[in-house]
Amino acid sequence: MKKIYTIVSISILILTAFDAGAQDAAKQKSYISLYGGFSNPLGNYASTDYYNNKSGFAKRGVTFAIDGAYYLKKNFAIAGIISFQDQGKLTGGGTGDTFALAQGYQASYSADNAKVDGYDRYHNWNILVGPQYSFTYKDFILDLRASAGLVWVTSTPATNVTLTGVPEQTATFYQFRSHGKLFGYGASGGLRYKLGDTWTVGIKESYIASGGTTVTNSVRTENLGRVVTKLPISELQTTLGFSISF
Repeated sequence: MKKIYTIVSISILILTAFDAGAQDAAKQKSYISLYGGFSNPLGNYASTDYYNNKSGFAKRGVTFAIDGAYYLKKNFAIAGIISFQDQGKLTGGGTGDTFALAQGYQASYSADNAKVDGYDRYHNWNILVGPQYSFTYKDFILDLRASAGLVWVTSTPATNVTLTGVPEQTATFYQFRSHGKLFGYGASGGLRYKLGDTWTVGIKESYIASGGTTVTNSVRTENLGRVVTKLPISELQTTLGFSISF
C-alpha cells in the first residue's frame, strides 16, 4: 500500500503541473462533507493468529468523518479529513478471541489451564491532510487524494491472563490498554454526484496506515508464547456522505 500512496502522490503532482495555467474562474468549488460508513481492518491489524505478535484481532467497525477540500487551481486542492473509528473488541465465548488466546497460552506454557479476559475497544481518530486532484464528467466529480498526518489512538484492547499448573507463573499477567499520537498516511478515491449548484452526494474508498502504538506487558516471569509490543494499524474504509460547496 505504500507503493500505491507514492503513485497517487506523484500522479497528483504531475496533474497539478498540467493544471498550473488554468484560470481561477474555472476552479472547482471548494466543499465540506459529512461521511459515515464502515472501517475494515487489514493485514496484521485484522489477524487472529495467536503466534503472530503483531496480530490485532481488530474487527469491522463504523467510521464517521468531516472531510473537505479548498481548491487552489482549476482541479487541484488541499484537502483534509477528521475521522473517528471503532474497530471492535476481543470476542468472548467458546469460539471467541479470548478462548483462542487462552488455548495458545496454555500450549506455550504447558499449563493445565489458561483463562484470558479482554477489556476495552479499538478507538482512534485520523487527522490527515494532503493534495487532491479532481476530474469532472458532466455531473460527476472523481477526487483522488494522498494524505498524511496524525493517527490518535485513544484505546486498544487489554487482557488479563491467568494460568494454572505453572509454578514459574502463578500470578495473573497483563497486556495493558495502549494509546498515543502517531504518524499516519493514506490515499483515497471518491466519486461525487452534483445534486445542484451547492450539494453533492458521494461514495469514498480510503486506505489509512500507521506503525501503531507501543504495548506494555506486566507481571510476566517468563516471556513464553505471545508477547505483544506493537499494534500496527491498517484500515480500508468505505463511506457515503453529502457535501456542500462554497
